[in-house]
Amino acid sequence: MKTHVKALVVGGGAVGTSIAYHLAKRGWDTMLLERDELTSGSTWHAAGLLPYFNMSYATTHIHDYSIRFYKGLEAETGLNPGFFVVGNLRMAQTDARMDEYRLYATTAETCGVPYEWLTPDEIKARWPLVRTDDLKGALFHPTDGYINPADVTQAMAKGARQFGATIERKWQVDGYEWTGSEWRVTVTKMAEKGGNLVATDEQAVITAEHVVTATGNHAQRTARLLGIKIPAIPVEHQFIVTEPDPALVAWRDAGNPQHPVLRDADAKWYVREERGGWILGPYERGAPARFEYGCPDSFRADLFPLDLERIEEEYMSMIHRIPSSEQVGLKDDFNGPICYTPDGNPLLGPAPGLRNMWLAEGFSFGITAAGGTGHYLAQLMVDGEAEIDMGSLDPRRYGDWMTTEYAARKNEEAYEHVYILHHPDEERPACRPLRTSPAYDRQRRLGAQFGQVNGWERPNYYGPEDAPDSFDHDARSFRRGGWWPHAEYEARAIRERAGLIDATAFTKHLVRGPGATAFLDWFTCNALPKVGRVNLTYALSSAGTVRTEYTIVRLAEHEYYLVSAGAWAAYDHDFLVKAAEDKREEFGWIDIHDVSTQWGVFALAGPNARAILNDVVKDADPATVLSNKRFPWLSARDIELGMCPVRALRVAYTGELGWELHHPIEMQTYLWDLLMGAGERHGMALVGARAQNWLRQEKSYRAFGTELGRDATPLEAGLDRFVDLSKDFHGKAAMEQTGIRSKCVTLLIDGPEDADPWGREALYDGETRVGRLTSGGYSVVFGRSIGMGYVRPELAVPGTKLQVKMLDRRWPAEIVEESPHDPTNARIRADG
Repeated sequence: MKTHVKALVVGGGAVGTSIAYHLAKRGWDTMLLERDELTSGSTWHAAGLLPYFNMSYATTHIHDYSIRFYKGLEAETGLNPGFFVVGNLRMAQTDARMDEYRLYATTAETCGVPYEWLTPDEIKARWPLVRTDDLKGALFHPTDGYINPADVTQAMAKGARQFGATIERKWQVDGYEWTGSEWRVTVTKMAEKGGNLVATDEQAVITAEHVVTATGNHAQRTARLLGIKIPAIPVEHQFIVTEPDPALVAWRDAGNPQHPVLRDADAKWYVREERGGWILGPYERGAPARFEYGCPDSFRADLFPLDLERIEEEYMSMIHRIPSSEQVGLKDDFNGPICYTPDGNPLLGPAPGLRNMWLAEGFSFGITAAGGTGHYLAQLMVDGEAEIDMGSLDPRRYGDWMTTEYAARKNEEAYEHVYILHHPDEERPACRPLRTSPAYDRQRRLGAQFGQVNGWERPNYYGPEDAPDSFDHDARSFRRGGWWPHAEYEARAIRERAGLIDATAFTKHLVRGPGATAFLDWFTCNALPKVGRVNLTYALSSAGTVRTEYTIVRLAEHEYYLVSAGAWAAYDHDFLVKAAEDKREEFGWIDIHDVSTQWGVFALAGPNARAILNDVVKDADPATVLSNKRFPWLSARDIELGMCPVRALRVAYTGELGWELHHPIEMQTYLWDLLMGAGERHGMALVGARAQNWLRQEKSYRAFGTELGRDATPLEAGLDRFVDLSKDFHGKAAMEQTGIRSKCVTLLIDGPEDADPWGREALYDGETRVGRLTSGGYSVVFGRSIGMGYVRPELAVPGTKLQVKMLDRRWPAEIVEESPHDPTNARIRADG
């Protein structure tokens, strides 16, 4: 066995073998270790389905790559991966489900994924065994189907060997040690004994520059060995195999093709053919998480007892949908562990706090994702970035606040929600509320309907004060939900009077020390602000794309307060700390603290914002303390509001006169009551995140995670004014070399009367797809739908007429000038 490699992959399921294949193909000396046999984890009992359907842009690309990749494996390796391209029929019983498919379909178009629409009559004509009288229609993917998990894994393993990778079985990792330049991995030889897998006395140490963990059900053991948290915990998944169905056998004997994979999402199951019978896989309520604290060493290719009572409803609905299956007996059953994460997306990318350690864990659709995972992770590792933005899958999207209990309960919820309607505005209720700001109870009593960001409860909008609970599911829709009129009122209030927004979830870092100035000047692309001033800036990836967005406040010569997106706290912290460590020898000592939980934030904005603060500010000359002369736009000052000390920043994400009021978290309820009293006299409304999202689009303000990400440079994002090309900064050369592949624009849209874009829609110029939306909503200023997105550079000109694909129709859209509302920023700079 080799004792030194460039990359060590731990885990021999479909995901691990794909990663080994793609790293070896890129020329890296790669070894894969498996503690048992290849496919002996969840891979062996997977149903092998390859569903395209996913609302995530990144995951759709991953699935698309997998499906195309698998089709070429036999020609490359000589091994048939057992790919049956029968298509995938996703049926809908309700109009809401059809709306979900229409939203997904336009996302699929942005990735080039083919699909077809079928009516109930067309379904019946093609597959007469399927009952269709209660269906609204279906979405059909003709190019996917199902695959044999063991066969495709062995084909990828052979391909990996052909590219020079080594695969070693019956070796278990028992320890990881980072030496400062490489990993020392202690491994133990495993052996069969009485049907069990047991450790022997034989050990070895492998050194590797990079390690990838793809340990599946054993992720909690991996987490303990690495000293980190990995919220990948298995959930039971059952599927049953029936005896041959005479009607199906007769159908096939007559020369008819296989049925596509059938998915009745409203009934929460999939069905496919299996040797003349059917495989039923339900996603029922009540499926429990397993192995919360680690998979037993004795658990190999094992299963749990079947719980038929738990899936009785789904089983009966299969009989309803395929009536001929009623007389068919059960031949086999499976109830095995499938890993999940709290949001259902895998953990793919750098491990938090560790160097050259990569996670590929939590794959609930591992066979579908395996091929694309290997491809894009290899890009990330070899090239520094993938061609698509992998941020939504990054393991650092979860912070250390997460516990095992939280992960287990949220993973159960993610399993249950596989077929529950995925509204773009969905807010899942499990484990909530957990992280709350002090003003939470006051906000809830006033009708706040909360969303969750990084575990924090944040008002999405304010409904009626007698709202029954904080998770108003009935307000959701693929069109304008019940929340829409409340958000419209709140947006108008900020434009016309004033609004108060709770932004406590912001990520906040204190960066100081002798090396802080030189480091931040290199780390970010804009000029650093002067003491007492504020700048918007960006940290870039090694590929020159946007890695994160910061509002930087310069508190002193070498002391800075950095504010970034609340959803990306651990992600930002890990990147910031690692970058500072890399540059400490060059720039000097740098002290970095995450102070997010020490500071609450209220954003006060609108034409009456200054009048409200004037009523409560304490100063020797309160009439002038908030004037442009003493407190200009893009500056920061320490002020006193009543008895509360406040670090006030004159910025406003809504594009109106306003301030961010950063305050000691323990004084939040006092400050809330103070501002509520003053605001009442000036028509202030309480405003949630949804109205704020609309308002920032009227100002063409980009948002990290939508317009800004690791697949676009700041110049492509149209942020030239925030890039100081006179200085050197991280990613500059790569940014300039990339050029302009596409350009970010703002569009006003004449869409349907009852719907607005969500930011997932394809953009067309005639019959040609030319871009995609990244954000969407409604403009109270223009009385039309609004969106932001990326188009071909030659089209990024105000006045260009395009179309947006919404609800399976193309609607007129026009590219408008930057900041269509108040383009000169006169309202933001208003004096008083």
